[in-house]
Amino acid sequence: MFMLESHLSADQNRVLAEVQSAAGEANLSLFLTGGAMRDMLAGFPIRDLDFTTEGEAAKLAKALASRLHAAISEDDEGRGAFELRVPGGLTAQIAMARRERYPKPGAKPEVSPATIHEDLRYRDFTVNSIALSLNRASRGLLIDPTNGLGDIERKELRTAYNYALYDDPSRILRLVRLRVRLAFAIEERTASQYANVRAEKLEEKIPPRRLFEELRQIADEPNPTDVLHALEQENLLGVFSAALTGGKLNTAGLARLQKAQQAVPAGVKFPVQNFGLFLSFLTEKFTPKDKAALVKTTAMRKAEVEAWQKLDTHAKKLERDLKSPKLNRPSHVYNALSKVPGEEILFVLARTQARVVQDRIRNYLQKYLPMAQEVTDDEVKAVGVQPGTPKFEKAKLELIGKKLNARPKKPAPEEVEPPPPAPPPTGPAPLRRAYSRQPSAR
Repeated sequence: MFMLESHLSADQNRVLAEVQSAAGEANLSLFLTGGAMRDMLAGFPIRDLDFTTEGEAAKLAKALASRLHAAISEDDEGRGAFELRVPGGLTAQIAMARRERYPKPGAKPEVSPATIHEDLRYRDFTVNSIALSLNRASRGLLIDPTNGLGDIERKELRTAYNYALYDDPSRILRLVRLRVRLAFAIEERTASQYANVRAEKLEEKIPPRRLFEELRQIADEPNPTDVLHALEQENLLGVFSAALTGGKLNTAGLARLQKAQQAVPAGVKFPVQNFGLFLSFLTEKFTPKDKAALVKTTAMRKAEVEAWQKLDTHAKKLERDLKSPKLNRPSHVYNALSKVPGEEILFVLARTQARVVQDRIRNYLQKYLPMAQEVTDDEVKAVGVQPGTPKFEKAKLELIGKKLNARPKKPAPEEVEPPPPAPPPTGPAPLRRAYSRQPSAR
């Protein structure tokens, strides 16, 4: 538990506490599972929180959506899994412990409730089949029925059961993605399973929404270009779009995007919806027909398409606004950008050629935003304004503006002490040589 809490951010710890509290009130057994456990035990940053309950998860997820003011969405295949998007960019999943049976490769699974041990035994890979009990009686107990911890120590990817890749062929995409991100080797029998699945061309049976979910996971990767290159080497990019198999893979654009993302300092709160941003650069060389085919292949929904295809229009407006001469103080730049989604800011930074726009965005990310986040709610309370009131955000914005616009104080010059006087001579006076003033021989 100490390892977990030390790996989590303040917001993640807050969500963890709320989920534990709500599960306790609902009398549900709760476990932290999946990628969160894998990343913690392997020493990687925890990106998303995955919770599993023994029992119905729908009521718990809805209660948490209300408590955390989060948007909620349900899994498409009736697996009893719910995704919560908490304000600030944090994502958490609440899922029912379940057993999935597949009538044929790529088919919709038959889902039935299960214990946590059964759930873990029939997941995709052993490194994702580890759970941590968050229940009062067994809090901190590690559950690892497939020895995933041993595979993490060996830096090896192994399927949790013999037919994992046959049942759900989308797992071959996940296998390549995890191999790139974790820099793990693929275990011998798992490599043999992978080869057999490819020989039978089961990648052609991956359902459209599974393709969408995997594409969304690639968008959230720290280095998506490396994942795309690995999929290209495995001849798997074509499952998303035939246009990605030729010279239309925009690696130069994705490199510009990655450089822009690296301008965000570590530890600064800067939520970004990566999916639309990633697709904008990935499909930069696509024709309208290519884009329409990608939407169809991945069964993209209207809101998901708009998040991608309207980004360019929004970013152009932002770029025009940032060229305004009226933004002549740090607080003006901060006020202009603090209300804009992070993906629009990074889109402009990666695309713009205007130096003034680049400088203003970089100053916002690297100077103004970190300074603004130093202003705490307690400082606002000190001026007599209580949180939750309409005046609170206004008062906080004023304090931030004063902090940003204040000229940095010049350091006071250090006082240099004069050297101590030389001690008086103690020996005989030095002899002085006498020179004659006779005229020179010349």
